[in-house]
Amino acid sequence: MADTSIGTPEQLRDPNYTPALHRAIPLGIQHVLAMFVSNVTPAIIIAGAAGFGFGSDAGAQGFPDMTYLIQMSMLFAGIATLFQTIGFGPVGARLPIVQGTSFAFIPIMIPLVAGKGVEALPALFGGVVIGGLFHAFIATFIGKIRFALPPLVTGLVVTMIGLALVKVGIQYAAGGVPAIDAPEYGSLLNWSAALVVIFVTLGLKFYAKGMLAVSAVVIGILVGYFYAMLMGMVTLEGIATSWSRAAVFQAPIPFKYGFEMSIAAIVGFCLMAFVSAVETVGDVSGITKGGAGREATDKEIQGATYADGFGTAAAGLFGGFPNTSFSQNVGLIAMTGVMSRHVVTIGALFLIVCGLVPKVGAVIRTIPIEVLGGGVIVMFGMVVAAGISMLSDVTWNRRNMVIFAIALSVGLGLQLDPKAVQYLPDTMRILMTSGLLPAAVIAITLNLILPQDLAGEATEEVSGGMAGHGKGSLKG
Repeated sequence: MADTSIGTPEQLRDPNYTPALHRAIPLGIQHVLAMFVSNVTPAIIIAGAAGFGFGSDAGAQGFPDMTYLIQMSMLFAGIATLFQTIGFGPVGARLPIVQGTSFAFIPIMIPLVAGKGVEALPALFGGVVIGGLFHAFIATFIGKIRFALPPLVTGLVVTMIGLALVKVGIQYAAGGVPAIDAPEYGSLLNWSAALVVIFVTLGLKFYAKGMLAVSAVVIGILVGYFYAMLMGMVTLEGIATSWSRAAVFQAPIPFKYGFEMSIAAIVGFCLMAFVSAVETVGDVSGITKGGAGREATDKEIQGATYADGFGTAAAGLFGGFPNTSFSQNVGLIAMTGVMSRHVVTIGALFLIVCGLVPKVGAVIRTIPIEVLGGGVIVMFGMVVAAGISMLSDVTWNRRNMVIFAIALSVGLGLQLDPKAVQYLPDTMRILMTSGLLPAAVIAITLNLILPQDLAGEATEEVSGGMAGHGKGSLKG
């Protein structure tokens, strides 16, 4: 229920209304807490997949690189959010939309960087930039492609994203990929740290209210962090070393890792841009319905998609990852009843400040991988649940079951056994082993070409658009 002490009901529904600063600042920081862990997690996962070091050892390989990637995740989440809330020209919805690093692209990025270190980053960020520009181009015809992405397709894709990521959560909770062959991998100590995070997060989500419930994941990780310190998994000396080694201020560096045109990266990011764009349409609709009790306008939807694309392209130029609207913040607006875009602007400025101070990223990097694993299990499990929620709006006739069965079987099968396509050219192999892209292409194609009435069975048309988006989403 909306807090009328912040303003009148009419003011609370107005995106241009600015509450008093003593109210607006806590509300803005609340938005940051709701998305903070989800926003920096993709950078940590990609750095880990590429082979950068984890933990509080500031001398570990990759310390400056992982810290920089975390820094750029915060900085460009803030900048892309300003694209949405303030806008320029046709860019931006001028709505309280919080941008953050997208989970959706992680299954595409991991095969591109796996075990290759910083040498893989030029091609990765080349794909981010080109994919972002293509995402912005989608804004010119976003309203015309929604028919091709009904809940059958989007629900399958979101479910596949979650299924591709849950393995990462389990590996982190057990001790991390580099430690798979070590005796301590899967030890009770490692799992205990992850379980502390999970139980604290669940307890706050279900039994707390207000700020505590909204910040459940970040508080769970903080509690897990202190538990890890008590158990000797992280030391104050290690944290102090990381803190002292990191600079007080660092501006983003254009093309820090270079720029390379990789067909696999470009195709992967461009194809995923379609799904991300339609998800953003759902988020914009959720914000206007939940906060203002109205439908989103075409101009708002187009502006939000432009901001997604240009925010992603700008991030890629400086070493940031794809940005998209964050759905947990959509729910936060519905919960608080405050529609002010200027509140979210305050949160964006807070993110930008954090992104310009490497010490923040350095401290985040000292979180033990087992602690992060507990948070990741919760987050990525929710991605799977969100996809299943979307699929609940599908009419499960024979046609749709066939589409779902084939797409899921091929996509999940290639994830589980990448060697099945080991003789394909490198570009095709990377795209196929993600599992996500073949599943999406199969589902979209079959949904467009198969007749609605399959094998003489009377069917109802699958609901179009993003019906059901309010029930589930892949954003964090």
